[in-house]
Amino acid sequence: MDIMKTKFFADFLNVTEDGVGLGWHERNGGNLSYRLSPDDVDEIRDQLLPKSEWLEIDASVPDLKNEYFLITGSGKFFRNISIQPEENCGIIQVDEAGERYRICWGLLNGARPTSELPTHLLNHEVKKRVSSGRNRVIYHAHTTNIIALTFVLPLDSRVITRYLWEMSTECAVVFPDGVGIVPWMVPGGRSIGVESSKLMEKFDIVIWAHHGTFCAGSTFDEAFGLMHTAEKSAEILIKVFSTQRKIQQTITPQDFRDLAEHFHVVLPEEFLYDRD
Repeated sequence: MDIMKTKFFADFLNVTEDGVGLGWHERNGGNLSYRLSPDDVDEIRDQLLPKSEWLEIDASVPDLKNEYFLITGSGKFFRNISIQPEENCGIIQVDEAGERYRICWGLLNGARPTSELPTHLLNHEVKKRVSSGRNRVIYHAHTTNIIALTFVLPLDSRVITRYLWEMSTECAVVFPDGVGIVPWMVPGGRSIGVESSKLMEKFDIVIWAHHGTFCAGSTFDEAFGLMHTAEKSAEILIKVFSTQRKIQQTITPQDFRDLAEHFHVVLPEEFLYDRD
């Protein structure tokens, strides 16, 4: 089957188009990757031909050896992916050692995978392990309101998680583990990828201060839905703050405990403190 006619490719494009529509991908901002399943690979194996030499990942991901990833390109605009897919995204394969990759489809005219490749692959390795292989999507977007919050709230997982939970009842159910926070670091390369992957051990949402958000999911809908839910809650919080009025009522720690019981989720007590 033509790669661009597969369901996974259609789902990939759907995320890129929706993210652009929400204003999360100015210019070449953001990136997206999907770890192909064995069935996906079998469906398109005749089209997965080496298009480059083996190139360094700048990270070691041995648990991803021989895996294939559909991924956006470095310096590419999300708005152009659906128009010229093969120029703006591609499929890469990780080598036997988990140290290098090669391009097997797309990324034409000398294009390379996103500069955040080390972060994507390090996060994929962690989420593959902690999810017993279910997680397949890593999504990074420049979520406007979440970025704004990192300028005015402490860069503390307990604080930001609690505020996001309070602004929208669904948040505690959608991301009961909370959100992780990486203080500002130079993006791209191994260092920020390592810090992000440490947080991905515990969280499915990791915020890069003053930069954006990473979300992990077993499907494209799950990863996009996490991003959308957290960003919507941040938008509500920004609007609440803009009134410059004291919050008169909110969801209490006991309310969250009752919510968790009703929806059969576990909410860590570290987020259920009494806040002034």
